[in-house]
Amino acid sequence: MKNKLMVAAATLTSLTAMVSCNNTPTLTKDEIALQKVDSLFTERYAPQPNPGGAVLILKGDSIIFDKGYGIADTELNTQIDGNTFFNIASVSKQFTAVAILKLAQDGKLDINKSIYDVHPNVNKYLPKDKNVFKGVTVAHLMSHASGIPDSRPRTDRNFVLTCTDMQSIEYMKDLKELKFEPGTQYDYQNPTFQLLYVMIESLSGMPFEQYMKENIFTPAGMDETVYFQADREIPRMSHGYIPQNDTIPAEEKVFRQYDYGEESFFATKADGGIYTSTHEFAKWEKALRNNTILNAETTQAAHSPQNNVSGSEFCSYQNSPYTSYGYGWFIEDQPGMPRKVYHTGDNGGYQIYAARFPEKDLLFLVFENRNDYSRWKMAEKLDAIAKEAGWLD
Repeated sequence: MKNKLMVAAATLTSLTAMVSCNNTPTLTKDEIALQKVDSLFTERYAPQPNPGGAVLILKGDSIIFDKGYGIADTELNTQIDGNTFFNIASVSKQFTAVAILKLAQDGKLDINKSIYDVHPNVNKYLPKDKNVFKGVTVAHLMSHASGIPDSRPRTDRNFVLTCTDMQSIEYMKDLKELKFEPGTQYDYQNPTFQLLYVMIESLSGMPFEQYMKENIFTPAGMDETVYFQADREIPRMSHGYIPQNDTIPAEEKVFRQYDYGEESFFATKADGGIYTSTHEFAKWEKALRNNTILNAETTQAAHSPQNNVSGSEFCSYQNSPYTSYGYGWFIEDQPGMPRKVYHTGDNGGYQIYAARFPEKDLLFLVFENRNDYSRWKMAEKLDAIAKEAGWLD
């Protein structure tokens, strides 16, 4: 991995110098595409120094683009690079889903059975009125099709800033009704993934973090990846930032820190608590491709439509044409494009984009510690660059 990173960095640095003796450019399509990527993000984060992002492109087995832009921590004035750790927010959900799918693969549960049939310990956290909720399955939880509402209390500011997964799902015990019949609609929910936290602990007999480290992170080679805790030192940690006034010109923006202690529900893990780097996440991509944790059949199910997102009357999040949800991933089947399997993450000042084109062995990672620019305009430009370069053929 290290040698490939060095090659990628050297290639990027030398692109502008690659001209023939008669000053006619001799860049390949790949090199032109990488120049365009660099220009896209240089312009996106200008002017510097300000918060920015880490960008990585994995094509086949090689990292072809690997660059950091901007400041990770404004107090320490540390620069962002591929080893900077970001809170990846809801991109964490795919790791939780993979953990559940691995337990199912190991014969510990059936994801198509009722949530009341998973483990006796889980039932203590479920709605008391079993008749109303017994139709909810584990698969529904992982695909945002459960109909369970998010009724977490929000009047206590300290609670929303510091609550854990277990505290966050306490409200479920007293639920009386579903928003819709399970499996019939899409409604993006964080608490349902926090319920998966309890299932992982109950079925494995291990603390959640221990199970995730031993069975998910370590096999994938993600040796430094961790979950957030207020008293935990995170390696090369960035902070999330937001501009104090988003309506002023870019060169006049002043940023303030906006993560734990400023933003709500930052301390829960199963729905969005992972801190990792683009370098570590590239290892995750390879583990998925190589069926290191899940077999090919299970991975295919996770990356296949399980619930239709487009046109949902209950939720606007990622509610775009040609979009569905698998188990822990969004799926986009846009005409004229190969299938995109992706997830986004938003918490505090963090804005994350992790998109893979499985049929093309192509991965885009954009980990940002600011959220004042459109992620979708950026993603559309990346897709256009990739298509023009022939990476999606």
